[in-house]
Amino acid sequence: MNQIDFINFKGKRALVRVDFNVPLDKETYEITDDTRIRAALPTIKKILQDGGAVVLMSHLGRPLKKLNDDGSINHEKFTLKHIVKRLSELLNTDVQFANDCIGSEVLAQAQSLTSGQVLLVENTRFHKGEEKGEEAFAQALSQLGDIYINDAFGTAHRAHASTTIVAKYFDADHKAFGYLMNAEVANAEKVIHQPEKPFTAIIGGAKVSDKILIIENLLEIANNIIIGGGMSYTFLKAQGIAIGNSLCEDDKLDIALKVLQKAKDKNVNLYIPVDHIIADKFDAAAQTQITSVNNTPEGWMGLDIGPETIKLYTSVINASKTILWNGPMGVFEMEAFQKGTKSVALAVAEATQNGAFSLVGGGDSVAAVNLFQLGDKVSFVSTGGGAMLEFFEGKILPGVAAIQQ
Repeated sequence: MNQIDFINFKGKRALVRVDFNVPLDKETYEITDDTRIRAALPTIKKILQDGGAVVLMSHLGRPLKKLNDDGSINHEKFTLKHIVKRLSELLNTDVQFANDCIGSEVLAQAQSLTSGQVLLVENTRFHKGEEKGEEAFAQALSQLGDIYINDAFGTAHRAHASTTIVAKYFDADHKAFGYLMNAEVANAEKVIHQPEKPFTAIIGGAKVSDKILIIENLLEIANNIIIGGGMSYTFLKAQGIAIGNSLCEDDKLDIALKVLQKAKDKNVNLYIPVDHIIADKFDAAAQTQITSVNNTPEGWMGLDIGPETIKLYTSVINASKTILWNGPMGVFEMEAFQKGTKSVALAVAEATQNGAFSLVGGGDSVAAVNLFQLGDKVSFVSTGGGAMLEFFEGKILPGVAAIQQ
């Protein structure tokens, strides 16, 4: 596979798939978090410094799933035009914009670019051919550049036209990962294929069903698996423990029992909360108390791990050499229930400072480390929630395979 560092873009037009699917203010359409845009800058700057021109393509939201009442596309809500101002500021250059991503007009714009210029084309998902992975749409996109660079790990699990199919139209010497994509893949492969032991996986979130595949795959390689969040109550109830009104997937109790048994058979330490913070309702102002998980009153619900669980989890994390964290320990968006997630974040940061390798991924986990200002205290923060999850489930990501082939 070609490396972006070994490509000289002088006099070339690079077609770069980025992930500019950023959050926007609902009223003003101002960008509220430019993390994903910043993450793409090193790749863009490398091309420009070489003397190349850049054509950027991305999606923003799911416009064909959220049409106007009359069935038309809501262009104002989903147009990438909202990105131009901030991108221009970050690159210190005037970024051009194309009102479409295929067709004679945008092709002419792309072909007229000179060294150092940047063109952002319109949302690829305005076309049905994008999500369907249509060959004709992908071929039309491919005409915009001489070299294809995929720097959008967040969409690498989708076999869409701009993330996967377009790569078919470039030979091995004319396609590569961007810096972000390369870092994402390299760090994920390091954790799953070459983890220094002890390897601890911290898996949180609401549902066992969302994480069962990653847990089963991690049982093959991890020494410790820490469970937190709403999904822990499915494991507790499966063992006959009363959980009150806590979140639970009753149809997954048998799966939880099988996971517990498999962990035992493989000598993997699977940790489940021993105490928790419970509330009389799902509300930031709810009445709360700390109880053992064996002593949850009827009508109350668990919304965070308790102090004894924090001590247990912290000790396991601190003894680890490789750490994967995906999912919060509780409803950390509410201050009353964020201590568990914050404590885990601090433990991961401390273990990292002491020499462990830590990878944090998944929207909520990333939001947590950012909230607690610990993003620079861990080894790597992944930008790809769904993509990272599928990678650790053992799946081949189409966007990765398209470049590596």
